[in-house]
Amino acid sequence: MNKAELLASMAEKSELSKKDVEKALNAFLETVEEALVKGEKVQLVRFGTFETRSRKAREGRNPRDPQQVIEIPASKAPVFKAGKSLKEAVNK
Repeated sequence: MNKAELLASMAEKSELSKKDVEKALNAFLETVEEALVKGEKVQLVRFGTFETRSRKAREGRNPRDPQQVIEIPASKAPVFKAGKSLKEAVNK
């Protein structure tokens, strides 16, 4: 499902216009992004949790030249952990 299909489905279920649904979805995505940038966790009961995890700096190999060792810097990665209800729904 792409964004257009998601918007159409949400508009149908909520009986709102596609424009209003798009505004709501964009606001949700921006809010989650801003929270993650601040290092906060976004927890949606029954759905799941969005958070960031730190990755340590490490050594890796250059895929073009496996002999060459490269330094991969430390970074933060956004992650999503599915909630119990979502896991159960998917596994039915």
